[in-house]
Amino acid sequence: MTATASPAQGAPEGPRATAGGGDERLLRVSPLRRLLGRPELGAVVGAVAVFLFFSFTADSFLRPSSIGTVLYAASILGIMAVPVALLMIGGEFDLSAGVMVTSSALISSMFSFQMTANVWVGVLVSLLVTLGLGAFNGIMLTRTRLPSFIITLGTFLMLTGLNLGLTKLISGTVSTKTIGDMEGFPAARKLFASSLTIGGVDLKVTILWWAALVALASWILLRTRYGNWIFAVGGNADAARAVGVPVRGTKIGLYMGVALCAWVAGQHLLFSFDVVQSGEGVGNELKYIVAAVIGGCLITGGYGSAVGSAVGAFIFGMTDKGIVYAEWNPDWFQFFLGAMLLLATLLNAWVRKRAEASR
Repeated sequence: MTATASPAQGAPEGPRATAGGGDERLLRVSPLRRLLGRPELGAVVGAVAVFLFFSFTADSFLRPSSIGTVLYAASILGIMAVPVALLMIGGEFDLSAGVMVTSSALISSMFSFQMTANVWVGVLVSLLVTLGLGAFNGIMLTRTRLPSFIITLGTFLMLTGLNLGLTKLISGTVSTKTIGDMEGFPAARKLFASSLTIGGVDLKVTILWWAALVALASWILLRTRYGNWIFAVGGNADAARAVGVPVRGTKIGLYMGVALCAWVAGQHLLFSFDVVQSGEGVGNELKYIVAAVIGGCLITGGYGSAVGSAVGAFIFGMTDKGIVYAEWNPDWFQFFLGAMLLLATLLNAWVRKRAEASR
């Protein structure tokens, strides 16, 4: 099964015979038909259009420093858009992803400060707790059979309250105490929040994290049995279960994948600014979903790609910073984001219909 598998199939099928009696896997597929079958095609077309638009309307858009800024903005979103895209391919949502990033940063900071321990201890504790939160979402979903919207909305509200309440209880304010002078902080900052110069462009390390996650997620989806399970579960969970796919374990794993990336994003947040505001992250979960949908993921599940989520995040970064470089009123950003979501959804639906019609 590949990224272009029809979401209605639900589970891998055996090879079918062609009209001439041959195996369909031996048929030649034209490059055009293969291209039309890619979920990220619409996003790539949109990305090219947005890039050309801001190249002509914003004089500073093509400067090396601007490119680095755009990639950084895209990577911050893209790190979370990747696992959210996989989760959507699996047919589920996670509305707690945005505040989970903040929770991860808060846990690292407050545990390190209160225990006066090496910051790496706080980072490890944060990893374990954040993975536990992802497992909680997955287990609650599979045990109760409630919609993921309800389960993760509840987690979102609980984490929002815990972030604020515990931070004020422990620190006395809505932000954490500084840990910049603690042992291990320089090394952790180098891993999660450093910068490097490539070809005269200053790039944040989050761009490397983002690229690595896209490559890993693409490999999982297209080259592993677990990737087949994700598509099967998202297409038709009952049919997938009937052919032996571990639906429960697959969905729990997807939620833990979201939690793992939330931990990465949270550590970047902490080690970039040294302190964390407890109210951050609210609303970001919708941006992650928008990036995945722009990148070709279907709301109904069973269709999409990790590369598409990366392209969607890149479109988001270009639009976010392009409006600033064009010296437009940033209040219009949400309008452009909503318009892009609708246009991308319509374009993705059209591309998918053309791809299915050409088979």
